[in-house]
Amino acid sequence: MATVDAKITPFFWYATEAEEAAKLYVSLFPNSSINSVNTMPADSPSGPAGAVKVVEFTLSGQTFTAMSAGGQEPFNHSISMVVNCKDQKEVDHYWDGFLAAGGKAEACGWLRDRFGVAWQITPIQLIEMMKDKDRVRGKRVAEAMMKMIKLDIAGLQKAYDGK
Repeated sequence: MATVDAKITPFFWYATEAEEAAKLYVSLFPNSSINSVNTMPADSPSGPAGAVKVVEFTLSGQTFTAMSAGGQEPFNHSISMVVNCKDQKEVDHYWDGFLAAGGKAEACGWLRDRFGVAWQITPIQLIEMMKDKDRVRGKRVAEAMMKMIKLDIAGLQKAYDGK
């Protein structure tokens, strides 16, 4: 289905909201676009020709495909999208954008968009702190993260520094 050069393309199956979801995601991420919206030209188990919609889109250079084809398995935490953020402003942008569009905050930087997809809004500093060879520092950071809903870089840094 995808007409892109990517070797691997994440594929989302929505009951009816593939195009709506793609529009939300494209509005939040820079360098993003909806590349095509097509209907399935033949009958399928999900409906007659024209009933199934396939949306190809790009988020920050990564290609995705989404399909509206009736209810199947609900999205769950087994698969999530990680958004690596360079600073708190970027964390706030994505976090606030998803919540303003009907998303629900969870814990430890995780949220669910209004379609049920799980997103991890993660500052890159967290990854670096947790990789520190000083496991005591890493443990303090992990424990601080576990108490947060939206991740706060300043709070993580305090834990890292032992303050």
